[in-house]
Amino acid sequence: EEGAPGRRGERSEEAPAERGPGAAFHKFVLMEDLLDKLKLLSYEEEALRRHNMRPLSRHYFALPTNSGEQFFMFCTLAAWLISKAGHAFEQPQEYDDPNAVISNVLSELRSF
Repeated sequence: EEGAPGRRGERSEEAPAERGPGAAFHKFVLMEDLLDKLKLLSYEEEALRRHNMRPLSRHYFALPTNSGEQFFMFCTLAAWLISKAGHAFEQPQEYDDPNAVISNVLSELRSF
């Protein structure tokens, strides 16, 4: 059905409670899936130890805590994944301009 909420690639404007009782917890499931995939790629040994960072909790990106720290972790993981895919990518620094970092990540991903 055309325009049905919840279809892949479409955004629903409904509140989480209107999508079903489990919709509010979907972000936690996605985060756990992400963490499982990162562990399969040995992110702890290859990415975190190199930067002296702690492993992610199973709800790290699902709950907003320290946005600066979460953004830096995201950028670190993105840079590592891009490098792992065979593209040279400079590791962002913690105090780099966030707009420039995201622009660089997106540019590199578009080049894939």
